Amino acid sequence: MAIANTVTETAPAAQAAAEATPEIQRSAADRFMRSLLRVEGAKKTPFINRDAHRNFRVAIVISGVRCLITYLLIPILVPILGMAGVLAAPIGIALCLVAVVNGVVSVRRFWISDHRGKWMYTWFIVFVFAILAVAMYSDIASIVRLV
Repeated sequence: MAIANTVTETAPAAQAAAEATPEIQRSAADRFMRSLLRVEGAKKTPFINRDAHRNFRVAIVISGVRCLITYLLIPILVPILGMAGVLAAPIGIALCLVAVVNGVVSVRRFWISDHRGKWMYTWFIVFVFAILAVAMYSDIASIVRLV
C-alpha cells in the first residue's frame, strides 16, 4: 500500500514540474538541425559553452595545421625528400578527417548549448567543410594518380 501512495504522490509533483517548464518554440530550421545533429534531449552541462568554443578552436587549428603542411611544408620538402609526395596525400587526408570529426563535435555542442551564435557557426563550419572536401578530393586524386 505504501508503494501505491508513493507513486500517486510523486506523479502530480512531476506533472506540475513539467508544466512549470516553458516549452521553447523553435523554427522548422532549428528543429531540422537539432534532429540532424541528434541533439534533441541531449544533456546540457554547465561547461557545454566552454567545450563548444574549445572544440571550435581545435577544429580551426587542425585545419590551419593541415594547410601549413599541405601548402607550405610539403612544397618545400618535396625537392629535398623524394618520398614526401607519397606521404603528403595520406597525411592531408588524415588531418582533414580529424578536422571534420572535431568540427561535427563542436557544432553539436553549440546546438546542445543552444548558443546564440549557433547558426553563424553552423554556416561557417559548412564553409570549412567545403574547403576540406576540396582538399580531400585533391589528395585522393593525387593518390589515384600515383597508383
